[in-house]
Amino acid sequence: MFVEVYTPQQLSGQELDAYLQRGWFRMGQTIFTTNFAHVKDKILSTIWLRIKLREYSGDRSYSDLLKRYAKFSVSVQPAVIDEEKETLFTRYRESLSFSVSESLQHLLFGKETISVYNTYEVTVRDNGKLFACGFFDLGGNSAEGIVSFYDPAYKKFSPGKFVIYSKVHYCKELGLEFFYPGYFVPGNPYFDYKLNIGRNALQFLQLATREWRDMDRFTESDVPVDAICVKLEHMQSMLQQNGVESHLLKYEFFDAGLIPDMRNSGLLDFPLFLLIGPLTDEPAGIIVVYDCRDDAYHLLVCMPVWKPDRTNPDSTFYSSFFLKPVQEVYQSPDVHAIAGLLSRIQIER
Repeated sequence: MFVEVYTPQQLSGQELDAYLQRGWFRMGQTIFTTNFAHVKDKILSTIWLRIKLREYSGDRSYSDLLKRYAKFSVSVQPAVIDEEKETLFTRYRESLSFSVSESLQHLLFGKETISVYNTYEVTVRDNGKLFACGFFDLGGNSAEGIVSFYDPAYKKFSPGKFVIYSKVHYCKELGLEFFYPGYFVPGNPYFDYKLNIGRNALQFLQLATREWRDMDRFTESDVPVDAICVKLEHMQSMLQQNGVESHLLKYEFFDAGLIPDMRNSGLLDFPLFLLIGPLTDEPAGIIVVYDCRDDAYHLLVCMPVWKPDRTNPDSTFYSSFFLKPVQEVYQSPDVHAIAGLLSRIQIER
């Protein structure tokens, strides 16, 4: 599955390590994974990152920041959510052009009151005034960064970047092996700052192989949504030659599995698919998807699960129904095999 979510009742440090190694991240008290993101009118790939702490030795940017922050007070300790931090988070949230959690309490605890995570905080003060803060979870031999925020009035000091550096160096001093800063999104520069922290020891999780690889080996072919699009365009061209109508669509609800009421319901979680046949108001029936993990096309029969109240007016998106695959008719890495089968099915009809 491309989208998975779990709410643990308890979680050891070693169990958190195992989740992080598989490209999972925590949201509230749940832990989840996703490989795609809906950004405006696009579906983009989320590429999970980690820093090899034993190979990380700092960089010039961190050295420069240390000099600038010499006049401030920096502390790392077990996390405590209080009114001072909530006020700072609200000030930071109001400065953003996109929505984030309504409060730190909601971001870290969700609807729960007790945390199963071993969370620490970095605080930065100017003569006693808190102006930057960040939270991170400690596992057995790794840690994950959760959030960093700051007073917008101090933006010229790059406080967000300094807080992340502080987390990384604290974890390195603890003797941990990995630090997981989350993901970056090719095509969305907002997350690119993560690529410049610990670059000499940075790795990405390659979706096709589920292997961690050094960032200097990252290429355009490692962007899953682009690879999927190329494969489906090839299939669409082949189907056209065989007289089979198809439409390449972005699937609005690929991440519906993250919705609590939709979890473990087996919903379709592919970001793109080929709808076989004409575009109608009827539920999608036969579709073709491409899975970069097995390098194969899959011919699926789907059924509608739920009809949303509103649909995406963008015709490049399929948003008429939440879909659930009920049968895999055929799978093959050979575009000709799938195209030939669909051609025969159309003739038999």
